[in-house]
Amino acid sequence: MKQDMIVILDLGSTENTVLARVIRDLGVYSEIHPHDITAEDLKALPNVKGVIINGGPHNVVDGEAIDVKEEIYAVGIPVTAVGHAPAKCDTLCEVLPADESALKEVVKPFLFDICKAEPNWNMKNFVEDQVELIRQQVGDKKVLLALSGGVDSSVVAALLIKAIGKQLVCVHVNHGLMRKGESESVIEVFKNQMDANLVYVDASERFLGKLAGVADPEQKRKIIGAEFIRVFEEEARKLEGIDFLAQGTIYPDIVESGTKTAKVVKSHHNVGGLPEDLEFSLVEPLYYLFKDEVRACGLELGLPHSMVFRQPFPGPGLGVRCLGAITRERLEAVRESDAILREEFANAGLDKTVWQYFTAVPDFKSVGVRDNARCFEYPVIIRAVNTVDAMTATIERIDWDILEKVTKRILDEVPNVNRVCYDMSPKPNATIEWE
Repeated sequence: MKQDMIVILDLGSTENTVLARVIRDLGVYSEIHPHDITAEDLKALPNVKGVIINGGPHNVVDGEAIDVKEEIYAVGIPVTAVGHAPAKCDTLCEVLPADESALKEVVKPFLFDICKAEPNWNMKNFVEDQVELIRQQVGDKKVLLALSGGVDSSVVAALLIKAIGKQLVCVHVNHGLMRKGESESVIEVFKNQMDANLVYVDASERFLGKLAGVADPEQKRKIIGAEFIRVFEEEARKLEGIDFLAQGTIYPDIVESGTKTAKVVKSHHNVGGLPEDLEFSLVEPLYYLFKDEVRACGLELGLPHSMVFRQPFPGPGLGVRCLGAITRERLEAVRESDAILREEFANAGLDKTVWQYFTAVPDFKSVGVRDNARCFEYPVIIRAVNTVDAMTATIERIDWDILEKVTKRILDEVPNVNRVCYDMSPKPNATIEWE
């Protein structure tokens, strides 16, 4: 491991990721760990130069105040605390400043004067470290990877190819919840252009059958996640020596899926819902990266700019944009309206400036007029947001003429739709996806 590390212990703070990012911006690698980490586990982490206990409003769990283990102070690593932290050690600042530049000035002395950390966190070192760690973990075995063509899975594929070459087997599963032309694009880019060892599986009927009548978002995510693993297990049985499953799990997935002191925002298909009889060991080289860092990693690996900055797409696909119980009618409405939105945003150059944009179709109808008669059809909701790390997001201010053009095309070209709405909600309070 080439990078020095600062460990952040979560003692109920809501600002762990802010602190982690500020430390990384200063050139020092940081990770967030549970408040009750043992001294043994802390010492097992590589190159730890210091510990920051990050307290906050969630430091009471089940009616009792929580604290770090006493043994942490005896490890021989500098320890400090911020926020509503224990009184045992001196605090950097009782309340951390919200401004990131001010926060950097607060933590700098601890990082560099007290901990003597080196500012050696960069993508070149990260890639070298991960290549070494992957080789150590995998050995001469084979790895199965779900290759959706999105940023996360593409970067994981590039990392694994660099580390283990032909030991990687990429599987693209068409779960029937892909965007229009998505599977065709994945095959073209990865199989035809990148010469990846790609297996294509059309499991759309299987997934839609499992999801029939399921309206709860968490249950949908867990079904999709579990079924993905089942498909991979079946593919693995057709191959020899598959012992590992690679996943594009990134840091926001982990944080949002809940910690010991934080509530679940939503479970992610590659975090929650895995079957108990999972037969693979996991390889998750992007586990501690934020989204912008994943993109930087992709560029460091030499992936094309167009691929690294490809429109984000959730693992459950259109399953979380066809709100409520999925029907083929509404699924097609989502797919077609999304294709129109993406085409018009590209025509207007917004595909280069807006981080994520998509449509969602809820499970209810509204009254409208079609062919001079009353009709009850679905609304389409447009969402366009900007973000750096997917932890917060702001709304894109779309030119009125563009919105009118998109609206007209959706109403004219997409069956069973009579209304188009624009979602103005930032994150928080809303999340980026609707489910």
